[in-house]
Amino acid sequence: MTDSPAMALKWRKSTRSGPKEVSCVEVAFAGKNTAVRDSKSPETGILLFGVQGWSHFLDAARGGEFGPH
Repeated sequence: MTDSPAMALKWRKSTRSGPKEVSCVEVAFAGKNTAVRDSKSPETGILLFGVQGWSHFLDAARGGEFGPH
């Protein structure tokens, strides 16, 4: 995966992520798109959101749709 375009992105860990062995999410911004990956297993792939999809994802996360805060 070292040649993957995802490796060239500047990833940052979510401020809401827990300790390393718990829920850890990283995001990277690529133009108008937002990429999300599991920081514990970055080789397993990424989710790529467009502007509207990212907005809906954030609204759902803030609303607790994916579990407790």
